[in-house]
Amino acid sequence: MGNLLCCVQVDQSTVAIKERFGRYQEVLEPGCHCMPWFLGNRLVGHLSLRLQQLDIKCETKTKDNVFVNVVASIQYRALADKASDAFYKLSNTRTQIQAYVFDVIRASVPKLNLDDAFEQKNEIARAVEEELEKAMSAYGYEIVQTLIVDIEPDEHVKRAMNEINAAARLRVAANEKAEAEKILQIKRAEGEAESKYLSGLGIARQRQAIVDGLRDSVLGFSVNVPGTTAKDVMDMVLVTQYFDTMKEIGAASKSSAVFIPHGPGAVRDVAAQIRDGLLQGHDNFFNPFTPSFQQLRKLININTQYLYKNKKGKI
Repeated sequence: MGNLLCCVQVDQSTVAIKERFGRYQEVLEPGCHCMPWFLGNRLVGHLSLRLQQLDIKCETKTKDNVFVNVVASIQYRALADKASDAFYKLSNTRTQIQAYVFDVIRASVPKLNLDDAFEQKNEIARAVEEELEKAMSAYGYEIVQTLIVDIEPDEHVKRAMNEINAAARLRVAANEKAEAEKILQIKRAEGEAESKYLSGLGIARQRQAIVDGLRDSVLGFSVNVPGTTAKDVMDMVLVTQYFDTMKEIGAASKSSAVFIPHGPGAVRDVAAQIRDGLLQGHDNFFNPFTPSFQQLRKLININTQYLYKNKKGKI
């Protein structure tokens, strides 16, 4: 109906190309236009001015010989003031843009290692955009935005990269665990050192109390039993301790056998060994001569008299 009335309609965001007898005449803007066909006027085509997007997947190789697929998105549109160039100069716009993108990507990515390619995606996109802008502006197209959407290495390469990352994180975790164990061992050693120090203080105080008790016993015995010397008292104490030990061994509930030499001579040897071990270094008490059997009887009699007098035990 429009052709019969010599009228044509051009939609919004679209321009139409008008020819007269096969020669370019003008660009028709959106709206209604008179088109007298009998004068040789006709519309040869329409050109969209809307923003268009072209997704391109390009396979290339990085500097470290890893093949990757680079996915790029090109956003472009035709310029209204250069609509004739966009319509007449390019027969296949998308193929032309794809060729330029392939050329720039395959020239840029091989200069980078795989890790650097991931880090420099913006630089690659900028290089593609500059090259396209320079080439496509002559054909009446504007490159609005160029995006490097993804860089996809081979599946085996991605798995290897994940394993490398996992190994690095495990190494860091192992170091942290080792540091924690080191701290625990240091603290444990410090605690043991402090415990041993305090235990040593306790043992020293215990021995000091034993020495003080022995000293008080010797002084009290010497006062209550005239004629005895410090050596006699110490020998008597050692013999008493010996008999107490024998009593405790015999009264033990557990069935155990202890073989020790027993007799007056054995008592004498035990007394001499204990005395030499405890009183070594004291000139007043160090004497290589050991008491005989008669001296042992004398010490036992003295001990008996002392216990009977103070009523602190039974023979």
